[in-house]
Amino acid sequence: MDVGLKRLLTLAAICLLAVTTSAQFLDVHAFHDAPPKKSEKLPPILSGKALRAVGLKYAFQAHAYKLAARIPKVIYQQPCYCHCDRSIGHTSLHSCFAGDHGAHCATCMQELFYTYKMTKAGKTPAQIREAIERGDWQKIDLQKALDIN
Repeated sequence: MDVGLKRLLTLAAICLLAVTTSAQFLDVHAFHDAPPKKSEKLPPILSGKALRAVGLKYAFQAHAYKLAARIPKVIYQQPCYCHCDRSIGHTSLHSCFAGDHGAHCATCMQELFYTYKMTKAGKTPAQIREAIERGDWQKIDLQKALDIN
């Protein structure tokens, strides 16, 4: 085999390896890039007795679920940066609040409050997602989240 061809094949193999393994180094999280189809019924946001049974300690936890119930199609289109997509199979931020996970995760709650605030400010789900990917949700102070309505 020609030395040039051998080098080219080696370089191609390295590039292929780099591309196939790079996703693990990118902070890519599951989300839906469009609202659910009209025929698709989203699981309801946890509420009532089921939410009380979770054992909430802080008022902002219940407030997060109340706001999530107002914007289910928007949070369906948002990623969650706590890695619950990898650890428990969540498909978007909506998944976190369809169960009790969101009540116990500061990341989920910060993202929820951020998403709600930006929705009220007239931002589209795609614009909100871009800001979440930048980390803008990290500026949300959960102790002041009750002021978000």
